[in-house]
Amino acid sequence: MAVILPRNNEISPLNSEKEASEPSKEEDYKENGALIKNSISGHKLSEDGDKAPSGSLEKGDTGRMFNGYSAVQNPDSPGDGDRAAPVASAPLQAPAAARETWSKKADFLFSVIGYAVDLGNVWRFPYIAYQNGGGAFLLPYVLMAVFGGIPLFYMELALGQYHKNGAISIWRKICPIFKGIGYSICIVALYVSFYYNTIIAWAVYYLYSSFTSELPWTNCNNKWNTQNCTNYFLKDNVTWNKYSTSPAEEFYIRQVLQVNKSSGLDDLGGICWQLALCLFLIFIVVYFSIWKGVKTSGKVVWVTATFPYVVLFILLIRGATLPGAWRGLLFYLKPDWNKLLTTEVWVDAAAQIFFSLGPGFGVLLAFASYNKFSNNCYKDALVISAVNCLTSFMSGCVMFTVLGYMAEKRNEEVADVAKDTGPSLLFITYAEAITNMPASTFFAIIFFLMLITLGLDSTFAGLEGVITAILDEYSELLRKHREWFVLGLLIVCYLGALSTLTYGGAFVVKFFEEYATGAAIIAVVFLESIAVSWFYGMKRFCRDVKEMLGFSPGWYWQICWFAISPLFLLRLLRSITPEVDENETPNSGIHLNSV
Repeated sequence: MAVILPRNNEISPLNSEKEASEPSKEEDYKENGALIKNSISGHKLSEDGDKAPSGSLEKGDTGRMFNGYSAVQNPDSPGDGDRAAPVASAPLQAPAAARETWSKKADFLFSVIGYAVDLGNVWRFPYIAYQNGGGAFLLPYVLMAVFGGIPLFYMELALGQYHKNGAISIWRKICPIFKGIGYSICIVALYVSFYYNTIIAWAVYYLYSSFTSELPWTNCNNKWNTQNCTNYFLKDNVTWNKYSTSPAEEFYIRQVLQVNKSSGLDDLGGICWQLALCLFLIFIVVYFSIWKGVKTSGKVVWVTATFPYVVLFILLIRGATLPGAWRGLLFYLKPDWNKLLTTEVWVDAAAQIFFSLGPGFGVLLAFASYNKFSNNCYKDALVISAVNCLTSFMSGCVMFTVLGYMAEKRNEEVADVAKDTGPSLLFITYAEAITNMPASTFFAIIFFLMLITLGLDSTFAGLEGVITAILDEYSELLRKHREWFVLGLLIVCYLGALSTLTYGGAFVVKFFEEYATGAAIIAVVFLESIAVSWFYGMKRFCRDVKEMLGFSPGWYWQICWFAISPLFLLRLLRSITPEVDENETPNSGIHLNSV
């Protein structure tokens, strides 16, 4: 498809060749980082002083400027007959404060990578992959990434970078009738903060418990253990049956979560004070990481985004040396091509790549809005998506080397050991495997530190998406008081998370995860893709991208945005309805044998 060029009647009168060739006579102004040219100025300058692309004026107001002057030609002005002269329809206003930008390009990359690579990459991708054909799952996963996830990821980066606005106010420049999408994004992000940070609090409690010579989930001699506790690591010839529970499972259920004190959502019980304290410490770290904006959070992610890769590499080497590791890798990667004939595999692949890359939460819009106007967001989208997918694959190798080891020790099939998804895969299965490793305390500490840093990155990003959206929409009221606004937001998030800190909090976490966010986010991104491609217009969007990057998106990207991505999102509707087997209880995601 040929590069799309603007029609004659769409060319702004401010972009004539004569005007472009004349020197600048007065300084240029900016609004929210977008380039706003004074009506008697010849050049538009970027934030770095370089000449900027010509279309930096807000679209939809052709021939009008934001500093109170009209771009209509003044017939009484001498000379320069084709120059738009100012008409004093309003007094000249002071230029708005320049929008904050990333200190370095790497700050942006690490922040987005930290957001995209989260706890779900560590537990969900390995389970989904082995459940849907092992190595054969990689084919639908890659196809869904290429035609669905990456185009949406690229679209949001381009939108945020061009319009320099958060998830709410950006719709004034795209299609105002869809502004409700921005508010929906903020509400969903709050729901996520209510339960996601609680999982990090669990990891903090495990980290605290790991600073001991013997890990507390090693044996069955603790006050929280029951008669069903079976320690097959330290004893030979131990029979494992369907009623057996491991020390790690009972520590997770009866000591950390204390689910045995609750019967379900209708009986949550009191608050676990130790988890409430852990969550409080998390929010303190979060506050002092994001209270000043991206210039501070961009430095923190240099540690939180890189440390997980160091730990994953160490754990991969250690796991590969464990007895039975090859069984886990073989189970993980052995292709089952018959699975590709089922619809569920393709739906699961679409859901995995969508929730992994994370469009629709306002984060990509927010982070990209702090980029320089000419930043190559196209290259960023490709690089970050590739890193995300490779991290998921690497995490699967790490997890399944340990699951193979577990199967070897239990004398079971890998399928029986790897039957659980969700946090239990990390806090029970992997924690249990660590106990029998040499230097188990060291591996436990770095493993749970990795989980904490993975979670913190996503928390920084999710909250920054909400903060940017609200501050941009109500800038005159709140922008000068960012620190207080962030404090108030975190207080709201903490209070909203109290239900997840109760004895039945694990049930609330599962409820939020399955019912509160999935359908809403898919609907939000579907409407977003329709609004941009069909209402804002593909031609206009492509011209926006060309103004930033110097080239227009090709036919592949245009087809994906216009047709394939909306269809991709509609296919996900099936994946948001939990399937409960006939003999499965509503609380099956949590081990309750020992309750």
